[in-house]
Amino acid sequence: MRVMVLVKANEESEAGVMPTSDELNEMGKFNDELVKAGIMLAADGLSSSAQGKRVRFDTKGGSTVIDGPFAETKELVAGFWVWEVASLEEAVEWLKRSPFRDTEVEIRRVSELADFGEAFTPEMQAKEQALRDQVAAKQK
Repeated sequence: MRVMVLVKANEESEAGVMPTSDELNEMGKFNDELVKAGIMLAADGLSSSAQGKRVRFDTKGGSTVIDGPFAETKELVAGFWVWEVASLEEAVEWLKRSPFRDTEVEIRRVSELADFGEAFTPEMQAKEQALRDQVAAKQK
């Protein structure tokens, strides 16, 4: 199963404070472990919400663009991983080995095509798989 591990933002990350060399080194060691174990599929940090935008859609299909920064730091994401694990429990065990201190990190299962049920017809599934194959080929 794939999971997304969402690292929550805090006041420092929102202020654009970058990790120290020691913190980066510690995280690099953890990332090395994830790669060697075949767990990590993707990972990146995100710039602060001050550099972001939100797009709010109304019920009639219109949209409004909202410039950052966004007020609720606890609702923001500072970085992420995508991991391939056997279970949520395995993801939790890996995350417990991370060098994080005084923060909150969320783990959520990535939906698979089969999760969408009968409404997601075989034709739609084939088209979605073709798109995924194109993306994968572009990344090589």
